[in-house]
Amino acid sequence: MRTIKGPALFLAQFAGDAAPFNDWKSITGWAADCGYAGVQVPSWDARLFDLATAASSKDYCDTFKGVAAENGVVVTELSTHLQGQLVAVHPAYDAAFDGFAAPGMRGNPRARQDWAVEQVRMALTASRNLGITAHATFSGALAWPYVYPWPQRPAGLVEAAFDELAKRWRPILDHAGEMGVDVCYEIHPGEDLHDGVTYEMFLDRVGNHARAKMLYDPSHYVLQALDYLDNIDIYHERIGMFHVKDAEFNPTGRQGVYGGYQSWIDRAGRFRSLGDGHVDFSAVFSKLTQYDFDGWAVVEWECAMKHPEDGAREGAAFVRDHIIRVTERAFDDFAESGADDAANRRMLGIGG
Repeated sequence: MRTIKGPALFLAQFAGDAAPFNDWKSITGWAADCGYAGVQVPSWDARLFDLATAASSKDYCDTFKGVAAENGVVVTELSTHLQGQLVAVHPAYDAAFDGFAAPGMRGNPRARQDWAVEQVRMALTASRNLGITAHATFSGALAWPYVYPWPQRPAGLVEAAFDELAKRWRPILDHAGEMGVDVCYEIHPGEDLHDGVTYEMFLDRVGNHARAKMLYDPSHYVLQALDYLDNIDIYHERIGMFHVKDAEFNPTGRQGVYGGYQSWIDRAGRFRSLGDGHVDFSAVFSKLTQYDFDGWAVVEWECAMKHPEDGAREGAAFVRDHIIRVTERAFDDFAESGADDAANRRMLGIGG
C-alpha cells in the first residue's frame, strides 16, 4: 500500500481578477497558506497559465513549477474540463457551451470542436513537459439530451452516440499514450460518461485503452443515488484521479434527483463543503488506500452555502486528517513465533 498524496486544491473555483487569485505566484502562495501541498491547474485560465507556451516550452514549464515550489506547493495535474466538454456537444447545447471556446470559434461547431481537440492535445503535451502523468477532463456529450427520454429513444441512437464519442477521443488517447499521461474523465451528470455503465460503454469502444481512466468524485454519485463505495471496488484499477468533494441528497415528497429546476440552495441534492454533506470520506479514503491509489486527494470546493475561502481552509485540514499514513508492518507482528516449515508441518500434524 501507498499513502495518498495531499492535500491539493483545484484552482478553477478560486481564480479571479482580484488579488491573491489573479496570478500564479499569488494564488499558489495563498493555497500554501491555506495548508495545501499541491494545486490542480485549470488550463484555460490565462491569468494563471499559458497553455500554448507550456506545450511548446519545457523552460516555461520549469519556471512555472519553480514559482509554485517557492511557495511550497507542486503542480499535481492540469485540467481541460471546459475544452474536453467541447470535444462532443449536442446541437441543443451549442449556445450554452459556446462561451467555453475562444471567441473566434463561437458560432461554428466544427471549428469549436477542432479547437477543443487541439487544446486537450496541447494540455497532454504540457503535462509531459511538467513531468506529471495524469490529466483531468470531461468527455462531452452527444446522448445526454436523451438520458430520460420521451418519446422513447429510437433503436441504435445511444450506440451511434457512443461510437462517435469514441471516434473523437481515440486519437487523443493515443496521443496521451505517446506523452505518458492518463486521461482521467470526471464521471459527471451532463457528460455521456456519467456512471459506471456509460464509462464501460465508452471503454469498450476505445479498445479498453490503457490511458482512458476515471476521475473519481463521490459527490456526483451521491446525487445520482449511486453506491460510491462499491464503485471503488469495481473500478479501482481504472481510478487515476480523486476529487474530494461533498454533497447531500435529501429527497422530499416534492422533489428528488432532478431537483425540480430549482437553484442549488433549494435542490434535494446539492454540493456542500467537506464534512457538511453525506459522503463517508473515512470509508472512501480507506478503500482507495486499500487498493493502492497513489495519486493526489484534490479538494474541489463547491458549496451552496459556505464562503469559498472558508471552504478551502477547512478542506485542507479535512483532507490531511483523512489521509491514512500506511503501515510498514502488520499490527500483530509482536506475536510472531518465528516458525519455519518443519514447525508448520508439526502444527498441522503432518510432520514425519
